[in-house]
Amino acid sequence: MTIVPIRYVEPVYRPPSEADSLILPVTDGCSWNRCTFCEMYTAPQKRFRPRSEEEVLESIRRCHEQFGDGVERVFLADGDAMTLSTRRLVTVLEAIQRDLPGVRRVSSYCLPRNLRKKSAAELRELAELGLSLVYVGAESGDDEVLSRVNKGETFATTREALEKLQEAGIKRSVMILNGLGGQALSQQHALNSAALMNVAQPEYLATLVVSFPKGEARLRGNFPSWEPLSVLGLMQEMELFLSELELKRTIFRTDHASNWLILKGTLGVDKMRLLQELRAAIAAPEAAPLRPAWARGL
Repeated sequence: MTIVPIRYVEPVYRPPSEADSLILPVTDGCSWNRCTFCEMYTAPQKRFRPRSEEEVLESIRRCHEQFGDGVERVFLADGDAMTLSTRRLVTVLEAIQRDLPGVRRVSSYCLPRNLRKKSAAELRELAELGLSLVYVGAESGDDEVLSRVNKGETFATTREALEKLQEAGIKRSVMILNGLGGQALSQQHALNSAALMNVAQPEYLATLVVSFPKGEARLRGNFPSWEPLSVLGLMQEMELFLSELELKRTIFRTDHASNWLILKGTLGVDKMRLLQELRAAIAAPEAAPLRPAWARGL
């Protein structure tokens, strides 16, 4: 009988670019879990807790027995791996190096608040042990939007975290939520999100479209005036955001399932091409290559 090497608590989430990675949970759920736009970790079985060190190390050992050196990428799940102490993360990364010698990249989600008690030297130690990429859900660079959705972060705290990661040599993949400010705050959401990215200069930038499969009641509790943008409105907000970006060399994607229009390029060399594609879709949305609603995976 084959023994499954890792215990998963459904549902399991990972970034699109981690499709071929070994998903290794080191925590369950999210330690903050108060963002009113997020439904990922609201299920009762997803209540936050760190996994025991013994369980994680045993999972790595079993993966070695089952996969040998066939694992090239590891994603540390759930939504909050970086909340673990540096000592705990060092132990996990050392075990990956020892038992999964084929691994070339370790990555994780990262809340900006997780880094407040970690020094740049500690982060450099993690980078030297293989943690090379983190996904930071900035969501917005606008403090009013962040407050309305109970993100628990600000422009300043997100900037600080992104700069600390850069100093440590850990690549950053930043996520911005198109439409998060609703109709009323759309412009300032776009402008200040672009300003945050211009300061941080992340290696990767992705936009997702805010969506509420379970309804909008949770969001409206602290943001009663929120009204969703139309597809055209979302593209117009994106056009403002893109036009304000001054990035030197950032890989940009809008290929998450939530997006209506897929854009791919490197900012800044492809900025004008991407704007042309976006403006063409705004001018003639009926002829644009928009993703059909049924294919958005929501």
